[in-house]
Amino acid sequence: MALSRISLTQFRNHPQTGLEDTRRFNLLVGENGAGKTNVLEALSLFAPGRGLRRAALNEIAQSNAAGGFAVGASLAQADGGEPVRLATLVEPHRPGRRLVRVNGAEASAVSLGEWLSIFWLTPAMDRLFTDSAGARRRFMDRMALALDPAHARHAARYEGALRERNRLLSDDSPPDPAWLDGVEAQLAEHGSALAQGRARLITAISEELAILPEEPFARPALRIISGGPIEQSALAVALRENRRQDRGAGRTLVGPHRDELEVIMAGKGLPAATCSTGEQKAMLIAITLAHAGLAARGRPSLLLLDEVAAHLDPLRRETLFERLRESGAQVWLTGTELAPFEAITHEAAVWRVDGGKLERLNQTI
Repeated sequence: MALSRISLTQFRNHPQTGLEDTRRFNLLVGENGAGKTNVLEALSLFAPGRGLRRAALNEIAQSNAAGGFAVGASLAQADGGEPVRLATLVEPHRPGRRLVRVNGAEASAVSLGEWLSIFWLTPAMDRLFTDSAGARRRFMDRMALALDPAHARHAARYEGALRERNRLLSDDSPPDPAWLDGVEAQLAEHGSALAQGRARLITAISEELAILPEEPFARPALRIISGGPIEQSALAVALRENRRQDRGAGRTLVGPHRDELEVIMAGKGLPAATCSTGEQKAMLIAITLAHAGLAARGRPSLLLLDEVAAHLDPLRRETLFERLRESGAQVWLTGTELAPFEAITHEAAVWRVDGGKLERLNQTI
């Protein structure tokens, strides 16, 4: 098991919610708006970043909580040692600052990735292949982070250096060349690491997809269209040589922030964006399953699946559950009714969610 003894305090519509006796499969069942996805969002905050909704902190706390909320959980250790207690919270007197604690000691949000690998699939992600290139880059980076915690640090430092370079380029007066050299050195260092992390991710996902059956989920082919050189010295040269053009544009036109993820439906050779919504959903699930198998080979792994099973036919649901079982991840699923999960309810922990309150529907095994 990955997480147990989970608590939500003043989180969305959950004034005080606790979950005990978690299992490999964990089901949250209830009507739309009951608070199921809010539980998944709370769990997603045990990863670096802004969680599965990418919400601002002031949107998460209950209105009567003065801007504060808390999420806690115990992380089981593979060696059977004492569980690690993880917590992420916002204090009412500091509503814009997210805090992280590990066994009571303050830690950084980035450090959460060293303890737990988390990935999610939500209905909003169904439009990934027709969304912006930025959305697909975030998708890649979330997968890469789940495999390599250092990816978050490189992404954060690259974004910081990119903002600084863009600011310098957009100033009315020409930037100090020495200062620009220093900023570009950071961009090249962390941009190269970022691009290489994405490349390793896509190679690993592609190898995993190649050994999975082509049916019943459509097999996608993945490729990165690079926004610039991957090697550090070559990226540094490209940034330097592009200064005049970038200054004219007022922004940086070369680098991994321009990367694009290309997805092709292998059986038909069609771009994912032109495929049917059902085919797009199947490819997204195939990518998620391939990634889940990779992520669970390292740190404890958590997979959050929001309303995924309801729109699948029985064969695809059965295959989904079997592959999730094989992945080794702890899986959290939501749905409006139990029927789609009939094949796994005997091995799952099941809660009914209603108005931010949870009721356990099955007994401890």
